[in-house]
Amino acid sequence: MQSQHIRSFVHRRGHITQGQLEALDTVLGKWSIPYAPELLDVPATFGRQAPTVLEIGFGMGETTEKIALARPDDNFLGVEVFNAGVGALLKRIEASGLTNIRIIQHDAVEVLRDMIAPDSLAGVHIYFPDPWPKTRHHKRRLIQPPLIALLASRMAPGATLHCATDWDHYARQMLEVLAAQPSLANTCDGFAPRPDFRPLTKFENRGLRLGHGVWDVIFRKV
Repeated sequence: MQSQHIRSFVHRRGHITQGQLEALDTVLGKWSIPYAPELLDVPATFGRQAPTVLEIGFGMGETTEKIALARPDDNFLGVEVFNAGVGALLKRIEASGLTNIRIIQHDAVEVLRDMIAPDSLAGVHIYFPDPWPKTRHHKRRLIQPPLIALLASRMAPGATLHCATDWDHYARQMLEVLAAQPSLANTCDGFAPRPDFRPLTKFENRGLRLGHGVWDVIFRKV
């Protein structure tokens, strides 16, 4: 099926380390699931029945690793398109001995549409997606009504959708788009305090020291 949606990422020839390349060559098959236009058998994929949290765009995997270590009873399904990020998270999984993370290296919209069953996710994490700061590029932002409607349809009742950004304009767009989705309800009056389970990254700490703001948005499926 040919996808018609606007992609929120652009493939760039980014830097990748030798260690990341080696991880891609040696353990990708151990921890990743190839994209396929069919529903994913989650218990078979993780080898157990457990609440499953989807993370879209895990970057270098620093936050993913810390959350998965702190929550061993939850499954974490990370979706990322860039080789360097996938290689970095593979290295972290191996170094930490984690068994509750799986990776799909593919466009998140297609993964959601084709592989995730309705009403199945216990949570969704979208941390610091590309802000596409130029006005003419705002249409490329990940957080748009069609994606949020699709996400909400894949979330179980009571599941939470947690977004974070350090761009004020994008934060306000996130709040507006999520609030407009009828099946989601804000857990706070406006923005949420950063929950303890979302660790501060080195990048985020640096921004906070420079006086940059960070905004968390947490909505629950009703």
